[in-house]
Amino acid sequence: MESKNYDIKAYSHIYRYNSRSRVKYWLYGLIIFNTALLFLPWTQNIRAKGNVTTLRQEQRPQQINTIIPGKVVKWYVKEGDFVNQGDTILQLAEIKDEYLDPNLISRTGDQLSAKEMKVEYYKSKAGTASTQINALQNEQQLKLEQTRNKITQQERKIESDNLDFMAAVNELSVAGRQLAAGKAMLDSGVISLIEYEKRKVTYQNAQAKKTGAENKLANAKQELAILNIELNAITQEFTEKISKASGDRFQSMSEVATGQGDIAKLQNQFTNYNIRSGMYYVTAPQSGQVSKAKKAGLGEILKDGEMIVEIVPDKIQFAVEIFVRPVDLPLINPGQKVRFWFDGFPAIVFSGWPNASYGTFGGKVFAVENSVSSNGKFRILVAEDPAERPWPKELRIGAGAQGMALLKDVPVWYELWRNINGFPPDYYKVDKTEKK
Repeated sequence: MESKNYDIKAYSHIYRYNSRSRVKYWLYGLIIFNTALLFLPWTQNIRAKGNVTTLRQEQRPQQINTIIPGKVVKWYVKEGDFVNQGDTILQLAEIKDEYLDPNLISRTGDQLSAKEMKVEYYKSKAGTASTQINALQNEQQLKLEQTRNKITQQERKIESDNLDFMAAVNELSVAGRQLAAGKAMLDSGVISLIEYEKRKVTYQNAQAKKTGAENKLANAKQELAILNIELNAITQEFTEKISKASGDRFQSMSEVATGQGDIAKLQNQFTNYNIRSGMYYVTAPQSGQVSKAKKAGLGEILKDGEMIVEIVPDKIQFAVEIFVRPVDLPLINPGQKVRFWFDGFPAIVFSGWPNASYGTFGGKVFAVENSVSSNGKFRILVAEDPAERPWPKELRIGAGAQGMALLKDVPVWYELWRNINGFPPDYYKVDKTEKK
C-alpha cells in the first residue's frame, strides 16, 4: 500500500517549521540596548538624611527666658499667637526682699545725691587746705627771708663792733704805755703831776672805751644768736602749721576717694534698680509665633534664667542640615549641588539621573563643619539654590528631608565596576564658577 503525503494545515500552523525564528533579533536588540545603556551618563552621588532648619541661627526657634526671678502676674499672649518685636508677653512681680520697697529707686537716688554733696564738700575743704598750705609756704618764705636779712645785717654789725673793740684794745694799750712812761717821767721830775694825771685820765677813758666796745660786741653776738633761734623757730612753727594743713587736706582727699567709691556703688545700684524695674515686663525680641509656654497659670514662680515661651520667627530662610559619613566628607565642598525631596511631598527619584527625577528641589552646600557630631557624622548645612525652583512654602522647621550630593558624571559601566569593586566615588572639587 502506497503511503500518501497529507498536508495537515493545523500541524504546519502550530509548529511553523517553515517560518524563520525572530528570537535572535530580540536578543540582539536587547544586547545592543544594554550596551548603549552602559555608556549613558551616570551622576555619582552621596545620599544622606537630614532635617529642615534655618540658614541663620537667629531665624531658628528662640527660647524666651526670664532674667530675674518673679511671680507671674499677667499673660498678654497665648500659645499660637503671632507677636511683633517689642510686644509684651507677660508681667512679673518681685519676690526678693531687697527689692520689695516701692520707693527703692527714689531713695537710692536721694542717697546718691547726699553722697555727691558730701564729696563736693570735702573737695572744697581739700581745695581750701591747699590754698592755706600755699599761703603758709609763702609766709614762711617771707619771714625766713626777713630773718636771714636781719642775721646778715647783725653779722656785719658784729664785724664793725669787733673792729671798734680791737681799736679800743689798741688804744688802751697805747694809753697804758704812755701812763707807765709818764710815771717814770714823774718820778724823775721830767713832767709835772698834772701832766701825769692827764695821762692817767686818758688811760682810764681808753679802758672805759674798751669795756664799752667789748659789751657792744657781746650784745651784737647775743642778738645774732637770738636771730638764729628765731630762724629755727619760724621753720618749726610753719612746718607744724603746714603739716596740720596737709593732714587736713589728705583727710579730705581720703573722704573724697571714699565718697567717690560709695557714689560709684550707689550709681551701680541705681542703674541696676532702673534696669530691673524694666525687666518686670517680658517682651518679644523678634516677630514670630508663640509656642511651648513653660508656665501656664497666674501666681506661678519663675526662677532666673527659666524658659517662659518659645518664639518661632515668621521670616526665615530655610536650609537643610544633613549628616554624612567621615569617609564621604572629603567629597563635600561649599557650593556643591544637592537634590532634595521632603517628607510629605511626593517625589520620584532616579538615582544617577537627578534631572529626570520628579518632585526634587535644588540646593547648594553652604557650610561644612570641621568637627564630628555626637552621631559620629559630620554636619552639612545646605541652602536653597536660587537658580532652581523655590522650595515649598509649606515647609516647617524639623521636617524630614533626604538629599543627594551630586558628584562627577561617569558612564554607567564605570559606576557598576566601581560598586562591584567597592571603590569610593571619584574625588570631586567644586569650581569657583560653580559657587557663584
